[in-house]
Amino acid sequence: MGRAFNFSAGPAVMPEAVLQQAASEMLDWHGSGMSVMEMSHRGKEFISIYEQAEADLRELLSVPAHFKILFMQGGGLAENAIVPLNLSQGGAMDFVLTGSWSQKSLKEAGKYGQARVAATAQADGFTTLPAPATWQIGADCRYVHICGNETIHGVEFHELPNLKALGCDAPLVVDFSSHVASRPVDWSRVGLAFGGAQKNLGPAGLTLVIVREDLIGHALPYCPSAFDYKLVNDHQSMYNTPPTFGIYIAGLVFQWLKQHGGIAAMEQRNIAKAQLLYDFLDSSSLFENRVAKDCRSRMNVPFFLRDESRNDAFLAGAKAANLLQLKGHKSVGGMRASIYNAMPLEGVQALVAYMREFEKKQA
Repeated sequence: MGRAFNFSAGPAVMPEAVLQQAASEMLDWHGSGMSVMEMSHRGKEFISIYEQAEADLRELLSVPAHFKILFMQGGGLAENAIVPLNLSQGGAMDFVLTGSWSQKSLKEAGKYGQARVAATAQADGFTTLPAPATWQIGADCRYVHICGNETIHGVEFHELPNLKALGCDAPLVVDFSSHVASRPVDWSRVGLAFGGAQKNLGPAGLTLVIVREDLIGHALPYCPSAFDYKLVNDHQSMYNTPPTFGIYIAGLVFQWLKQHGGIAAMEQRNIAKAQLLYDFLDSSSLFENRVAKDCRSRMNVPFFLRDESRNDAFLAGAKAANLLQLKGHKSVGGMRASIYNAMPLEGVQALVAYMREFEKKQA
């Protein structure tokens, strides 16, 4: 079968060059006689891997010096608990609901404080984003949470909200799991950003947290030690054994991103890929995307066949054409193409060509 074009929402496609390098270094990393998976996380070999990965990530994302980079575990889902354990101080937290993941975040945070809905797009089927001017943020709010990109519903904040312009001094918490490193981040508007690595940065098991240093050190008394941002930061992400192989692979991805022009170049590639797919969907009589054009995701493109009796035939043909993992999430149905950084333009071109041919045959 060979290498397919993998449109999975996560774990997702990886850069082929990264996989090849990891394979070549699997048994012996740089003459050490060990695989990275066998190394002590406190040994000089792994420390060098970790320090290079952190430095490359800080450079790529232009992370200011007063933000700390933490490599953690538990995925974005666990951060829905870990963030309020560290930032809520048992108080109120305001959430903007834009899809399934922000809904999960709201529900989880409610275990550790008062989790409130500041705005929701549920009435629109999560096909739009609530305008920031309409958000109801309490004066007692400890932080405001958004999901920067909803993988299931396919909506994305193309610009981070400016809370100060809304008269809010609370920090903005951003779940950027599914679009991290796909576009620049305006850190002046962010207090904390977190994300699982398995969509744009590396394998499942590694979680990235980038947090403003003044927000560290306020964990609730019952916060598990391994999830206390202060302890994690004080121990250079090694308070407990970190996901060493995940950090190593992510480090290779960071180097791959730098070799391909960094975040600015990656953003332009992502714009081109998304535009190609959306242009076809908008012109199609068989396929449709239901998300408002001003908030369509560049990373996750949900679409539907107007005649859903043809879904199985579409998926079978896609598999035969080496176009995999196109079935939509079970909660919304339809199809979904996830076109993360590592998905080449050729993959989207192949998908559009297949969809065009499928539509022609079904006419």
